[in-house]
Order: sequence, then C-alpha cells, then structure tokens
Amino acid sequence: MSDEDFEMRDFLPYVLAQAAEEVSLEFAAHYRNRYGMLRTEWRVLFHLGRYGAQTATDIGTRARLHKTKISRAVTKLEARRFLTRSTREDDRRWETLTLTRMGEAAYADLKGLAEAYDAKLMDQFSGPEQQMLRAALLKLARL
Repeated sequence: MSDEDFEMRDFLPYVLAQAAEEVSLEFAAHYRNRYGMLRTEWRVLFHLGRYGAQTATDIGTRARLHKTKISRAVTKLEARRFLTRSTREDDRRWETLTLTRMGEAAYADLKGLAEAYDAKLMDQFSGPEQQMLRAALLKLARL
C-alpha cells in the first residue's frame, strides 16, 4: 500500500477516536458547567453511582483508568464533598470510596442527562442501525 492509498479518515482507530471525542465534548459541557468536573472525575463519580462503594483499584479495572488519574479525581471529588474515603478495617492499605448525598444527587442528575444525550445521539440512526452500532462498539471494546 502506497502513502497515497492510505487515508487516516478510513483508519478505524482514528475514526473511533474522532467519533469518541466529538460525542464526548458535548456531554462534557454538562458535567463541567454544572459541577466543575473533568472527564476522569465524571467517570469515577459514574462508577461509584452505578456500582456502589468500591476501591480505586476496582474503579480502575472497570473504567480502564490509570491509578494516578483516579487518585487525582478522587482528591478533587472529595474536596468538593462528592465522595468520602474510609480505610478498610481488614486491610488499612485500602480505602473504600463512597458517594455522599451530594455525590448521589450529582450522579442522579448527570445520569439523567447522559440517558437523554444517548437517546439524542441514537435518534440519528434507525432501530437496526442502533442495534448494530451498539453491538459492534461493545465487541470492539470487549465489554
């Protein structure tokens, strides 16, 4: 394949990254403007809201986030009183993260916005296209 034959816009990893960035930016405005959060903070909040109290390691495994990014996000969310940390009695090296009432309210608000935004994005596709798109993306993400 010559350089003239290769188009970045046809390279699947590039297209997926561009699509992810495009659709993420609009939703990011919601959590940034309403709660002053960055993307990693939203993802940590989401995982605590969705799956309940857990460790930073648990979140890292589920969200595929590096522990340093999680640590920074947890520090910021704790400073804004969205979550609390408690040392586990069985192993003092581990902390359990739990949403506060304020964190639960922010999660519920953003979850509703996320569901509406997801529906808005999917409205541009027919029913079969929606099913195919979700199935293909989940397969690529290995979820």
